[in-house]
Amino acid sequence: MASLWEQPCLPAGFAGSDKLLHGLMYAILAAATMGGMVVIRRTQIRSYMGVVIGATLYGALLELLQHFCTEYRTGDIVDVYADCLGALAGVLFIALLYYSRQQFKHKK
Repeated sequence: MASLWEQPCLPAGFAGSDKLLHGLMYAILAAATMGGMVVIRRTQIRSYMGVVIGATLYGALLELLQHFCTEYRTGDIVDVYADCLGALAGVLFIALLYYSRQQFKHKK
């Protein structure tokens, strides 16, 4: 919902700060989703890919809604790329944690 609200006047950040924020938010979204998948033992490569694809499609949908359904927000394809890269980073982070934990268990 917040992605479709009119944004108050925020101080200007550094160049690219908007894209960095997109990446960070989607990394958190994907990491939380993948963390849940690990808990329910869904750790196949399809699960990892599904989370990245799902988060990217969600980001693309929000950009389309911003572009076509609001007068005060604009959709940006580069935001979708940032969302995708962020989701990939979040999933990779959880994958590294999960597999390093598995390796540690097997060494005991």
